[in-house]
Amino acid sequence: MTATAPLPLSLPLASRMSRMTTSAVREILKVAERPDVLSFAGGLPAPELFPVEAVARAHAEVLATDGAAALQYSVTEGYGPLREWISRLMERRGLRAPAGSILVTNGSQQGLDLVGKVLLNPGDVVAVENPSYLAALQVLGGYEVQLEPLASDDEGLDVEELEALLKSGRRPKLVYVVPNFGNPKGTRLSLTRRRRLVELAQAYGVPILEDDPYGELLFSGEPLPPLAALDELGVVITLSTFSKTLAPGLRVGWMVAPPSLLKGLTIAKQAADLHTGTLVQRATARLLEDFDYAGHVERIRSAYGERCHTMHEALREFMPEGTRWTRPDGGMFLWVELPEGFSARALFKEALAERVAFVPGDAFFVREPQDRFLRLNFSNRTPAFIREGMERLGRVVQAHARTR
Repeated sequence: MTATAPLPLSLPLASRMSRMTTSAVREILKVAERPDVLSFAGGLPAPELFPVEAVARAHAEVLATDGAAALQYSVTEGYGPLREWISRLMERRGLRAPAGSILVTNGSQQGLDLVGKVLLNPGDVVAVENPSYLAALQVLGGYEVQLEPLASDDEGLDVEELEALLKSGRRPKLVYVVPNFGNPKGTRLSLTRRRRLVELAQAYGVPILEDDPYGELLFSGEPLPPLAALDELGVVITLSTFSKTLAPGLRVGWMVAPPSLLKGLTIAKQAADLHTGTLVQRATARLLEDFDYAGHVERIRSAYGERCHTMHEALREFMPEGTRWTRPDGGMFLWVELPEGFSARALFKEALAERVAFVPGDAFFVREPQDRFLRLNFSNRTPAFIREGMERLGRVVQAHARTR
């Protein structure tokens, strides 16, 4: 008699997993990234701007001169020379952050998770801009919190809504905000609102999680100070990363935290992964010793500014009347509002038939998803492809308008 293979067990998952759904964006990318599709769906930096040779040389030099140490365990806080360099970078951005206040992380995404682990209990209220960064909603939802959506406009988070929430007695345990060119809208929190947001957080003793992966990608206008630079009481935790300036594959990010939180965050990271990879930290620090980082970032800004401008002009030329979109001063994304009666989800299928892709915007909303919005990424396509893609998308929208 031939033995039959046993059926696999259905193992029970923790209850929190019911709140951690698969990323809608990742599912869309499975069909949107076909070679024949002009995709503006992914949140991808331009790979042709990655400093591949410099990164390769830095790794080779570290392995040749200090290979044993580069392949050994290291301290949780991060490689000292790298933290020192990041400290100087943050000072140039307007924030005095001594190396001792910096924790190196596996991308800023790990920083999000560590803050959730250290600060949040099930049932806590977390205030978020609506719409918001989808992966942040995934992380925060996994800690079984109540997400409280706050409206936003072209100046970013509506701080008056936050003030009303605070005065209502439902004090949030945390306020999550992307102040610079946030994903998905590409808008920037105004200076007036930055100051008021920090004032409210200080007055009510509510920490702010300032997620700033895009701040260096400013290509128009003047830089604005980080929220942490306006904070004298230690209520702001700042996240940032090299993913948008050097390369996302390095997975080197960092957080700047008040002393009252830094120890707990460090312990949480130690429990999670011991430390960020020693080799990649040392190689990144070696790269930055003589690499023209400022010139490299300026090239990225220039390229992205041109691509964003091209997308603006193409949308204006090809989209029907009643279509609106944000006009970012930096970052990688642009947010489109379709005319009344349109469905971005329905439009997505029609767009794929025309070999162009975007991300429907409903996935970025907390509660009551709105289906008239879509996110476009301009950083990962050349101007010629952007114009061709927007022409294809315009044909789809115009055709949809005629059938309504």
